[in-house]
Amino acid sequence: MPEIRLEHVTKRWGKFYAVDDLDLVIADNSFVTLLGPSGCGKTTTLRMIAGLETPTSGRITIGDKVVFDSALGINVPANKRKVGFLFQNYALWPNMTVYENIAFGLSNIKEDLPKIDFEARNSARLAEILSNPGEVVKVLEDCRDKTGKIDEKKAYIKLIDAFTISLYTAKKLYGYHLESGKDVSAEAAALREKAESAKKAQGLNDHFEAVQNGQPVLEVRKLTREEIDLSVRRVSRIVKIGMFMDRYPAELSGGQQQRVAIARTLAPEPSVLFMDEPLSNLDAKLRLEMRYELQRLHVETGSTFVYVTHDQMEAMTLATQICLINNGVLQQYDAPLTVYNRPNNLFVADFVGNPSINFVEAKGAQRGDGAVELTVFGGQKAVFKPARPLDLSGWFQDRDDRDAALAQEHQRKAAAKGFVEKGNKDETFRYHIAKVEEEDLSLQEEPVLTNEDLVLGIRPEFIDIAEGGALEGEIYGAMPTGMESTIKVRIGDFLLTGVVFGSTLFTIGAQVRVDISGENIMLFDRKSGKCVAFGSLEF
Repeated sequence: MPEIRLEHVTKRWGKFYAVDDLDLVIADNSFVTLLGPSGCGKTTTLRMIAGLETPTSGRITIGDKVVFDSALGINVPANKRKVGFLFQNYALWPNMTVYENIAFGLSNIKEDLPKIDFEARNSARLAEILSNPGEVVKVLEDCRDKTGKIDEKKAYIKLIDAFTISLYTAKKLYGYHLESGKDVSAEAAALREKAESAKKAQGLNDHFEAVQNGQPVLEVRKLTREEIDLSVRRVSRIVKIGMFMDRYPAELSGGQQQRVAIARTLAPEPSVLFMDEPLSNLDAKLRLEMRYELQRLHVETGSTFVYVTHDQMEAMTLATQICLINNGVLQQYDAPLTVYNRPNNLFVADFVGNPSINFVEAKGAQRGDGAVELTVFGGQKAVFKPARPLDLSGWFQDRDDRDAALAQEHQRKAAAKGFVEKGNKDETFRYHIAKVEEEDLSLQEEPVLTNEDLVLGIRPEFIDIAEGGALEGEIYGAMPTGMESTIKVRIGDFLLTGVVFGSTLFTIGAQVRVDISGENIMLFDRKSGKCVAFGSLEF
């Protein structure tokens, strides 16, 4: 499967930038989720790779083929990119059976395909199966009904799955009635001789393809009924819908319809499979089951999956890599646990995780030993100890240098012909500080920030209720789920969300002692929103 590469890809409408200067490499055989809030540019990115949307500028490469380049004027149509697209709406034809829905796209394919002697190939395959009739009999015996009669329809399906053959070959095989004990050695020998004779006479290879100068001969043609049926049966086995082939979409559940839509997308053997929120129409239980199915499907097909969602749970559980986007700008591209434990900025930390991360505003400065002395919770003293050596003043200097370089680059671009100023400005993420009495931030003036203004990010699992805890708190709310309880603890005017594992019951208003543990406490720069360091917190 191919690697996908996006270089400086931009899509804008007027001054609105849906995607802004996106650089992205999607590795071969990866499962990448495009994650972010509604309107952030996820679907637009997906549609540009698939060829359903034309970028304003940039370059897109799938494998070794450039499918879009604004500078060179290249824009390969969607149907030539060898990709599959699974939409949010299953878009199944209601007047067609499951089989017809899957086969519909295959019947319209017309491209360079190997020239094959299908009669010889089928004869060889049938001879191979008949050489071991006992295996066929075992399959047929499993298809008997209560009266002892073989269910013909069931037999076809079983033979197709057992021997990876088409329906047409299965019908021929069934027609020998091997369950009666008939000797078919002569028929098998005749079929084998027929296949070998055709192979020698036409110079066919082992796949019964015509060969010229050592290479298969290609011809522009449509797929044969045999090829279509083999493809349909192949994908039906993958998504486990072989028993539904004669049904209509209205006779299927939501999960079954989803499987049909997936099968239809997989049938042409796309090199890349794109999915745009395909599980959003399913109920919670079915959505969970389909996540497992998509994981299995990714492994079995070996394809590259690119999956759009705004559901962070789907992104965390399905993806090998998460591409988190906000306002058309790439925020972080990493493995799910890296995005969770090592977020680049306040936005990433807030968006990923359920329950959400706790943000605590802090003021402080670095000591000579490298630790950072902080004032939190309206006067509480704390010490942040970085996990790795930290030069805070050096970090701030690098931040200012980067900001100056970006401003200079912006001025250079602004002077260039054809430059369009971005209307939807990238603003620093407004993080939420949970308080008992919420403040209306719209009425407050923007504060003047200094290098002493910092933000702590504390995941809920780092909030501990302990007898010897350093902080005094009060249970403000509790939601037990059996395995765990999500609690809100009041510390002064502030609220912290914690997750306590076990079946402990908490009483609203109860006084408790609280500790903040763990080595992954995050320290953010309040001015830029970027993560400065990870470490532990002591009170």
